[in-house]
Amino acid sequence: MFKHQGESRTLKHNIQLAILLSFVAGMVNVVGFLSIQQLTTNVTGHFALFIYDLSNFELSKGLVYFLYIFSFLLGAFVSSLLIETFRENKKMNVFAFPIIIESALLILVAILGGKNLISANWIACLLLFAMGLQNSFVTKVSNAVVRTTHLTGLFTDLGIELSHLFFPSSTLQKQSLKATIRLRIYIISFFFLGGFVGGYIFSRWHFGFNTLLVGAAILIIALLYDDFSFRILKSARNFRQNL
Repeated sequence: MFKHQGESRTLKHNIQLAILLSFVAGMVNVVGFLSIQQLTTNVTGHFALFIYDLSNFELSKGLVYFLYIFSFLLGAFVSSLLIETFRENKKMNVFAFPIIIESALLILVAILGGKNLISANWIACLLLFAMGLQNSFVTKVSNAVVRTTHLTGLFTDLGIELSHLFFPSSTLQKQSLKATIRLRIYIISFFFLGGFVGGYIFSRWHFGFNTLLVGAAILIIALLYDDFSFRILKSARNFRQNL
């Protein structure tokens, strides 16, 4: 899921990645909104508010939304920088770095936010940074096939692809199109499911910010499982080659 690149990467790997990360993003989105009334997985709305405040010369309010936008951008930058810096090291899973940092940030926000040790603006910045990390990471690992932190582009692509089903095409093209549509539906569905589960845990179980610990645990378990599975697969391959 994390390690396979290039020709070895399949639709199955992308679907697994989409399910995992869109679910976590859905949780983060709901927790951010319920706790601090801010969107914490994308910057589209923040950009509109930033422009609005600037147009009314409310620079201090506009600066807050600029920091939100910059946090997401910085997260994407750091994620890509880490991946490209360590890509040449074949013994290292470079795609693990952004996931580890994202998990650490979710844990940090859960602890500090739960104890009211940081302001709502800092919480928003940290979560947006984490989602920038995730969006950049998933874009690079899937070769821009999977996006998991916002749905606007996904619904646009899905609408276009659904319209293509009404026109004649080769069997191969239709299979590829249906596979892409299936991937989009998985992302949308699990973003919704993550939000639903996150909202339920946040409100009904009264977890509050600790809901983010569930998201962090999911990421860490998935990373460990993926690494373990890859090692087993590699050992089995080496064993067959030595027979």
